[in-house]
Amino acid sequence: MALTAFTSRVGLGQGRIRPQRTTPASGEYLFVLGDEEPGHFFELAPGDFAEVTQAVDVTDAALVRCALRFRVPAGAPAGLAWEASLAVDGVKYARTLGRPGRERLITDLVANVSKLSGVHTVGVRLELVSP
Repeated sequence: MALTAFTSRVGLGQGRIRPQRTTPASGEYLFVLGDEEPGHFFELAPGDFAEVTQAVDVTDAALVRCALRFRVPAGAPAGLAWEASLAVDGVKYARTLGRPGRERLITDLVANVSKLSGVHTVGVRLELVSP
């Protein structure tokens, strides 16, 4: 597997890790899209992303919700922004833009799945976008 900005430190500051800089809301682990430790620099282009997906049976569900801590580096490229989104079957149902140098807890990324049934792919994506 080729190492990228999103995979070069898997298990240390990326992917499923036991975090050092924050306390998980539940359990001992977090899934980090990006890097937990600041100061790692990579060349990225609009459209570059990292995501985690899971197959979910939404038959009796009305909503799918995620909670995340969204931390954007102060040195975000000019004219670009980091976007966190919640998608079902690749379609973005909710998204938010992060401001450079800011960190916030997001609890309102919600997808209305009341009209869906069966197993669908639910994902959280971190993407560099042109706002």
